[in-house]
Amino acid sequence: MNLSPAETALQKALQETSLILSAQEEARMVRLIARNLAQDTDYILAPTFIKLLCTVRRKDWAKKLNRLVQKMDKPWIQSEDIAWAVSYIHDPDPSDQVLSDALQQSLSNRIRQNGHNAIESFQTLHADLLDSGKPALNAKQIHMMAQDVAAAFDLDSEEANLFIEETLYQDQKQRQIDKEIHQIARDRKRDEIKKQKEWENSLVSFKEIPPLLHCSHKEALKWIAENKIPVAQKIKKHGKDIWRFDPKEIKALRPQITHWRNGSVGKDKKNKYINLGDLNIKNKVLASVAAMDRYAAHFITARSLKRRIILVTGPTNSGKSYTALKTMAESESGIALAPLRLLAHEFKEALADRGIEASLKTGEERIIVPNSRFLAATVEMCPMDNPVDVALIDEAQMLTDPDRGAAWTAAIMGVPARQVFVLGSPECIPIVKRIAKLCDDPCEEISLQRKSALQVAEKTISLSKLQAGDALIAFSRREVLDLRAVLLQKGHHVAVIYGALSPEVRRAEAKRFNDGEADILIATDAIGMGLNLSIKRVIFSTIYKFDGNSRRLLTSQEVKQIGGRAGRYGKHETGTVGLLAGAGDPSFIKRQLDAPPGEEKDLRPLVQPDSAIVSAIAKEINSDSLFGVLTRLKRAVLRADDPNYRLAEMEETFAIASSLEGVQGLELRDRWTYSVCPVDDRDNGIQRLTRWAADHAAGKSIPAPTMGKLPHPSRATRQELERAEKRHKRLVAWRWLSLRFPDFYPDLESAEQTTRELNDWIEAVLRQQRRKTEL
Repeated sequence: MNLSPAETALQKALQETSLILSAQEEARMVRLIARNLAQDTDYILAPTFIKLLCTVRRKDWAKKLNRLVQKMDKPWIQSEDIAWAVSYIHDPDPSDQVLSDALQQSLSNRIRQNGHNAIESFQTLHADLLDSGKPALNAKQIHMMAQDVAAAFDLDSEEANLFIEETLYQDQKQRQIDKEIHQIARDRKRDEIKKQKEWENSLVSFKEIPPLLHCSHKEALKWIAENKIPVAQKIKKHGKDIWRFDPKEIKALRPQITHWRNGSVGKDKKNKYINLGDLNIKNKVLASVAAMDRYAAHFITARSLKRRIILVTGPTNSGKSYTALKTMAESESGIALAPLRLLAHEFKEALADRGIEASLKTGEERIIVPNSRFLAATVEMCPMDNPVDVALIDEAQMLTDPDRGAAWTAAIMGVPARQVFVLGSPECIPIVKRIAKLCDDPCEEISLQRKSALQVAEKTISLSKLQAGDALIAFSRREVLDLRAVLLQKGHHVAVIYGALSPEVRRAEAKRFNDGEADILIATDAIGMGLNLSIKRVIFSTIYKFDGNSRRLLTSQEVKQIGGRAGRYGKHETGTVGLLAGAGDPSFIKRQLDAPPGEEKDLRPLVQPDSAIVSAIAKEINSDSLFGVLTRLKRAVLRADDPNYRLAEMEETFAIASSLEGVQGLELRDRWTYSVCPVDDRDNGIQRLTRWAADHAAGKSIPAPTMGKLPHPSRATRQELERAEKRHKRLVAWRWLSLRFPDFYPDLESAEQTTRELNDWIEAVLRQQRRKTEL
């Protein structure tokens, strides 16, 4: 039997090295030797053979180390540590001890990168582990991790013992604090639930209303229909609505009976909008005190103005903001509200281009221009007190977003401007008109058409057919980075944009793409709002998206919002929307683009309380419990069947409020502020926030998170990039709190500098155009 040169070389190498290979290894080695064999030769040097064999065996070594790590119960050892460990080994038949030593060396290298000393490194390593969403470490694991950190920094035995003892002491102390907070929270929540049940048990049926008000049955029904008599609770029983009333609140209405019967204007009607600053209101129904059942009334300054709403709708690339910005630039004062910090910056720059220096206000950033009467801000930061001439509120289709829709409701209802430009896709028309009606504001509509043509690719597009100016759309960070790795292998220069990246990094990546430094953009739906991108073709890599609950088909609105980014006006006459080969039927894209605007089933705008409303309810129910206030709000203040409004879910706010219930010494308003801080519980953000709040309540300063020591961007792995992104999220939350509690979150300037350095590092990593599969 004639052997190939590679097979012959393998046999010679086995004889020379006396190594034994499995049949599977021999097959792989033949292929590797064939690629590395010099022309017209059937011999390979022993060192080269051994190097190739190590490459083949590293996968099995990694599996062995994975089993070892699971046995050791050290979750801080990452897959990257194992990958680096096996890359250090050049002995084709290493012992278990050699593998273990290589892993310890790899781990020590990463630990030293986390900080400048053992304490800082341990804190960063521990925070990163919590960010990964893994369960908290037990005392034994804390001890082992402290030992690993001490070993990494080569502490002598005395220093190591002191470090480990102090680490264990601080961990035990924190565990005790956490336990006390949890216990207090559990007891307080139980008490609040008990109070809620007692209140519900005190409610009376409709038949008790006439005796309480000394009126007839018919009068009571009439006044209930006119919303004069508040229904405290509605429940369904045997398919029928059962009304229940708070007898204390009903008795408080007796002085109004004469006015109601005579048709004269009583106190409530005369003062159409209750001033929440007057907290001396007694015995009013909670919905009236909170102004949640007539939410528009809460915004006193806006209601005092003669406002006009101009609803400007159109698809992406139709120039919706142009008219509003032009009108604003010609006025004496204005507010431009954007959905993202990045877009708030763009509004500020757009006004600057028109000769107007505007201040900037976002959740984590303030740039104040003295004497300027113009402001660019994120929607949640809309000021409600100082009247201006013109306001612009962008992306109004966000009104139906379950997480942030209430912020758009508040902004549209409460922005104190005489002209309010509301911009969005056609889907938002019915709900914006509904809001205008609730505010008694006239509303005019302007409908715009797309400035450049948009076409659909009839056939799917393969990765090999991608062209400069293409944007490839995926729907997760992992998919984006996987596609990036594939395209780098194919020789493309790639820019990426996804939700975990900061606005600064997104803008830098967008600039690389627009300037031609990157020929392909890979992005999630994070490009759906804002970012001026010179995209010629938008190509969906999938027609499915996981929305947090399930994997579903893309909606028409999503396809229009993202696909509409193709064909930027002034750059490309025509934009193309297509589908990647293997992703499905391209006709799906055409159907979704051609579909009429979707009809929202429930046009009641989403609402949620603010600090004033929370304080008013707390005073009315005589409680300092945020959990109790929110529970009452959800179960009694604004009922699910309210004809005008829907209460936002506020699941994360409830979760934070529940956790903060055990933190003593923190004012209700401060706990409310913490409850709306931007955190993600998937990375244990609520636990971290609660610990910060506990330190705040104890009068302690909370140090800013560090960025840790990071490797050179050219050596960064995907895991290191993800850790940097999570560290950035910690800094965002800390900076957000620093703007609200500067005495307890000091040195904001240093935190901002750390954020800039972290952004620079992340951008430098993404700029690396090496063909490396792990990133």
